[in-house]
Amino acid sequence: MADREHILRQIDKLTASHALHGSESLCKLLRYLAVHALDHPGTAVKEYQIATEVFGRPADFDPQVDSTTRVQAGRLRGKLAEYYSSEGSEDTTVVELPKGSYLLAFHHRTVSASRSHGSGANPVAYDDSGLRQTARNRLAVIVTLAVLLSAAVLVIAALWATRRAPDTTHASEIAAAPAAFQVFWKPFLASPEDPWLIFSNAAFTGRPETGLRYYNPARDSRDAIFDHYTGVGEVLAVHDLDQVFGLLHRQIRVKRGSLFSLDDAKNNDLIFVGSPSENLTLLEIPGAQEFVFQRVASGPRNGDLAIVNVHPQPDEQKLFLATPSKQPLTDDYALIVLMRGLNPSRSVMILAGTTTFGTQGAVEFVCRQNAVADLLLRLSLAATGEPKPFEAVLHVKVERGVPVDTQLVALRERTP
Repeated sequence: MADREHILRQIDKLTASHALHGSESLCKLLRYLAVHALDHPGTAVKEYQIATEVFGRPADFDPQVDSTTRVQAGRLRGKLAEYYSSEGSEDTTVVELPKGSYLLAFHHRTVSASRSHGSGANPVAYDDSGLRQTARNRLAVIVTLAVLLSAAVLVIAALWATRRAPDTTHASEIAAAPAAFQVFWKPFLASPEDPWLIFSNAAFTGRPETGLRYYNPARDSRDAIFDHYTGVGEVLAVHDLDQVFGLLHRQIRVKRGSLFSLDDAKNNDLIFVGSPSENLTLLEIPGAQEFVFQRVASGPRNGDLAIVNVHPQPDEQKLFLATPSKQPLTDDYALIVLMRGLNPSRSVMILAGTTTFGTQGAVEFVCRQNAVADLLLRLSLAATGEPKPFEAVLHVKVERGVPVDTQLVALRERTP
């Protein structure tokens, strides 16, 4: 029983970590697998069972058609590895989801063993002897930390004051980042200036305490604009992109769309997060050519925002439309665009869904190593080793306000 409680506490710690924070579907999957492993040790859970009991798939779920469970298990596997290589590097309990299995494994390691073997841990039988030793050492650790605290504050202040400006000497540091990230994000790493991340914030009128609605230029004064809000997908996007650029030993500068200027566009690498219906700056600069955001002009979806396929291939849709607004959102579409900036020596990326959840799915896609690697296999590379400009459409499956699966459905390389 003590082991069970300890493992469940470790699961709580994982779900509250930076690696899994905000990923409701992954946290739900992790808790489900943990309880199953504890209640049915040695018995693997079936993919069908996970799909229907965790992700709400119908009874006629077919794993050959719907890959949601496999995709989410792969994401969880990656998040666990990310956690134990960073904030969980000193944890004595390691939770692992082995490849090809849906049965969680729990391993014990001591702090000294984790330090001598790097970020990995050799699987051994679970044992709480290390926890008892940790308890005996806790008092000494607290005393030591108290002594170090004041010194740590001074060190942090000194590091901030002398923070390294980006330059060409960081190439060897970047070598530690995943190769797919190094290639895909290379257009945003060459400049000595960190890229700007411009997130959407729609123009509203009214007040939060009395009610907000979209600003209507035909009847509302510009003095009444309230532009302090953005979508949840954009918020999580900033976090995910910050994590990726951290791996590449670079930073991002963040600004909301209403404060962005064309002077910024001329002299910086830019990453736009959010559709042009709310990231209005996108309406002022050249954007996508093959896939464009437009409102439907007639028919039952009149007024809805769609991604229009300008030159559809025989097996492609003409319009990519999210679930109708009066129904629970289950499907969305998003764009990934890489192009040259107003200054051709600078790069621009657009990550935009027709809703905030599509935007979140697009950003998660370019922040996943395996997704980026697969995309690079379908793109041409320039002589500099970076991807040539392109446009891609993603189909984003949404469940209870969380993107659970993202698939590439159309791709074009941009002509010069």
